Amino acid sequence: MQNLLTLFIILIPLFAGFCIPVPARAVSWLNIGLSWLVYLILFLIGLSLAQVPNLGAELAVISFTVAVLFVCLISTNLLLFIWFDRRYPWHLQQQQTATQSGDISIMGSLKQVACLLLGLTAGHFFSFSWLGNPQAAVNNALIILLLLVGMQLRSCGITLRQVFLNRRGVICAVLFTLASLLGGLLFALLMPNVSISKGLALSSGYGWYSLSSIIMSKSYGAVWGSIAMFNDLAREFFALLFIPLLMRRYPTAAVSIGGATSLDFTLPAIQASGGISAVPLAISFGFIVNLTAPVLMVFFSSLNF
Repeated sequence: MQNLLTLFIILIPLFAGFCIPVPARAVSWLNIGLSWLVYLILFLIGLSLAQVPNLGAELAVISFTVAVLFVCLISTNLLLFIWFDRRYPWHLQQQQTATQSGDISIMGSLKQVACLLLGLTAGHFFSFSWLGNPQAAVNNALIILLLLVGMQLRSCGITLRQVFLNRRGVICAVLFTLASLLGGLLFALLMPNVSISKGLALSSGYGWYSLSSIIMSKSYGAVWGSIAMFNDLAREFFALLFIPLLMRRYPTAAVSIGGATSLDFTLPAIQASGGISAVPLAISFGFIVNLTAPVLMVFFSSLNF
């Protein structure tokens, strides 16, 4: 019953936000508000992490676990999509001019890591007893985050019909989900004391670090929430660096490696390297992945096998 309630808490504000029309002049304010909310959530997660006993000893475990998880997920993702691009080629009219969007996005990622470290440092040296339980504050912020994300999806100006009628986008989303689950299963088999359900839950973050860190923290504690967040941030860094390289020969793989961020954060890099013809696939794929990620994370984290 509790797991069903958690799923409703995630889906209701997400779909409610999608039903709210956003005036064109308000879209920029929406994006700014969402960015600042993400910074706040990361700061609060840092405060939660600061409360973990023997954190210094845990950092080595976190780093190693993130590395193994990231390699498992990226490897299965790339292998499947490189095969798909070879089996079903997709030719783009690529743009040859580079932009600075990748550099700007990387700076954004560094700011997000800085917010987490700031919260971790502040929680170590100062008392935030007036705040109560930081995790409770994060859970409240999650509802607002999902509402704004739903509104942001609506502001893209596309309909669900356009999303789900993009055949390659739907196939790409299905293959990405299967590759991620395979990577999560491989991670669970390689790591001791990691259940299959936990591996599958961690693999369903799809680069949506703000959401995955909250759900994993709620289900498994602050350490695993941090592992989920750093893994998804690592995907973001990797995507920004390798999208231009992959787009030349494996355009579907280039779009997919961004996961949920293909709809927003890595979209400028996709457009810059693949041209405007790559954008519909990225939006369709990213939209579907953004809808399925919270459902799968909650579902797998509620299991125990």
